[in-house]
Amino acid sequence: MRYPLLGLSLFSLFLLGGGAFAHHGWGSYDAAKKFTVTSAVQRVDWQNPHVTLVVNQGQKAWDAVLAPPFRMTARGLEPDMIKPGTTVAVEGYPSTRVDNELRAERIVVGGKTFELR
Repeated sequence: MRYPLLGLSLFSLFLLGGGAFAHHGWGSYDAAKKFTVTSAVQRVDWQNPHVTLVVNQGQKAWDAVLAPPFRMTARGLEPDMIKPGTTVAVEGYPSTRVDNELRAERIVVGGKTFELR
């Protein structure tokens, strides 16, 4: 290759750029199909890049992708408020790629609504 630095730069751009798109790309959720799941939390994972939890709607278990931990705590939602067994209402949009995944727009815990976006 005549320009090795250019090649390395382009490779880095594609490698790192793809990861950034995958993490921040909310286009794979159907914003026209907003719905709410009210359920006891089955599992919660409070870590970066996003807090996730599992809630049930009938026989279907939904993997809900919430906001990053720092945003959750900044808005008053602490880790000890969402534990397995806690009843929550999660409003969000279904994924167009993963059958049981939803992007949460807001969550109601203990009668209080927390905006996540």
